[in-house]
Amino acid sequence: MKALVLFSGGVDSTTCLGIAVDKYGADNVIALSVYYGQKHVKEVEAAEKIAAHFGVKLKTLDLTTIFADSDCSLLNGSSQDIPKESYASQLSKTNGSPVSTYVPFRNGLFLASAASIAISNGCGVIYYGAHSDDAAGNAYPDCSSDFNESISRAVYIGSGNQVKIEAPFVNLTKAEVVEIGLKLGVPYELTWSCYEGGDVPCGVCGTCRDRMAAFEANGVVDPAVSISHL
Repeated sequence: MKALVLFSGGVDSTTCLGIAVDKYGADNVIALSVYYGQKHVKEVEAAEKIAAHFGVKLKTLDLTTIFADSDCSLLNGSSQDIPKESYASQLSKTNGSPVSTYVPFRNGLFLASAASIAISNGCGVIYYGAHSDDAAGNAYPDCSSDFNESISRAVYIGSGNQVKIEAPFVNLTKAEVVEIGLKLGVPYELTWSCYEGGDVPCGVCGTCRDRMAAFEANGVVDPAVSISHL
């Protein structure tokens, strides 16, 4: 079987890529990197380096136009600043709505696009790295187990029972994701998670905070932090 991995170049998707390569072999894995109008291309650049590290084929997709009307703070067209606080702090101000860095139905669009690409390339499974920390408090509703169950069924039926979706971390924390990746030898030093596009991670946006905490929970220093202080 061949596998397609939705691949951002961050911790979660890189761990998914490591799992897929370990299970199917690099020759049977395709990584799909999506540009959607982010304020920077650091994660796209990271994806290229990591795909080369694993020796997998990297395909790219540009969905910028779809999100052109969104005011998500991650996107070029937004006037909002990216929050410099934890997701818990952000959610305390949203009255149950997603955080400002939620890209409208991003995972739904990514997975639908990936399904078409998977069918065309003979891939029977799609991996993506949604985990429970991102779904908590409705921060990113398209990372929840309910969403995953629904989109998995839709893709399987819509593909003529050809493509299944694997979300191996949907009920796990980010710390548990990192634990798995460390055992697999995932090259976390090549990954990029920060919502800012600076030379080094900002260390204070929601994803930087979550990432550092996940490595700390495993008793190791986040490679991105250690490298940024060299």
